[in-house]
Amino acid sequence: MNIGIAGAGLLGRILALVLSRQGHQVSVFDPATSAQARVAAGWTAAGMLSPIAELESGDADVFDMGLRSIELWSALVPTLRLPVQFHVRGSLLVAHRGDEGAATRLTSLLDAKAPQHARPQMLTRDQLQSLEPSIQGPSHAWMLQGEGQIHTVQAMQALAESADNTTWHWGTPVISLKPGKLQTAQGVHAFDWVFDVRGTGARERPHANSHQLNCRNVRGVRGEIFWLQASGLTLSRPVRLLHPRYRVYIVPRAPDTVVVGASEIESEDRSPVSLRSTVELLTAAHSVLPELAEARLIHTEVNLRPALLDNLPRIENEQGLTRINGLFRHGWLIAPAVLEKALQSIFEPDFNLIQTA
Repeated sequence: MNIGIAGAGLLGRILALVLSRQGHQVSVFDPATSAQARVAAGWTAAGMLSPIAELESGDADVFDMGLRSIELWSALVPTLRLPVQFHVRGSLLVAHRGDEGAATRLTSLLDAKAPQHARPQMLTRDQLQSLEPSIQGPSHAWMLQGEGQIHTVQAMQALAESADNTTWHWGTPVISLKPGKLQTAQGVHAFDWVFDVRGTGARERPHANSHQLNCRNVRGVRGEIFWLQASGLTLSRPVRLLHPRYRVYIVPRAPDTVVVGASEIESEDRSPVSLRSTVELLTAAHSVLPELAEARLIHTEVNLRPALLDNLPRIENEQGLTRINGLFRHGWLIAPAVLEKALQSIFEPDFNLIQTA
């Protein structure tokens, strides 16, 4: 088939990779100026693959898609042409003395929503020290088995580099689309099938029948991340600090980088990070890892994650057109499984994304 994709973010790049490997001819259109331009929300993420922790805001479907996506990433990453850091070592929840209320609220919620084998496992201080010697501040800790992480920047680059039979139309935003057709400033392009995976960009031009196209009812949720260079720091898995006012995550990237961020901020502001966010988040990270005192702040980034009213992903199909949106803060966690589900509805019910690896 001749396939057109509107959007070269995470979903668009996985689609291009998978469909091109199946032998389809793929064309991708995106307003970004190049494959390296960090416009899409997928760039601005720490890459935590946390199906258990995301039960806080997700449902059983998000949990199941998260588990499936970890399987899919395990199969896809080794086939990419560029190296991508990918690990499944579990993740940690930690809390300071005095914050037991916030910690109990979340761990009780996860106990209630997760299957028994996936519930948080409380660690003693000795167990925590054995796993992560650099974590010194928190008094309470829980292990979430089976969770992982992926280096998002490396993966975004590798996905685009590994997609054969793909024509990338950079600097070419999609003005409108309908089944089998994409319109850009250069004209109308005809395809056998069109995918709309533009995230927040999908709402720019409402359709006359927008009441039927729920994927257009998308809002942006601000995400902020900080990159710290911390030579000598030993950290092997993602850490979430449970705090009464905010969630802070700390994710290691080899060889010496740590990504710090906040899970979500209900705002569509794209301005640079504020002094308040910088002070609060980095102070929180330092309270978990005292060795960060001598770390160097080398990069900050802000982006908007696409979310629908229920914060759950949605796939909408009609003959010749598929819309996928609303991955919210679960993007890297569920993207492969969401696409597998979408492609099953188009091609065949037993379509297996792993078979394209």
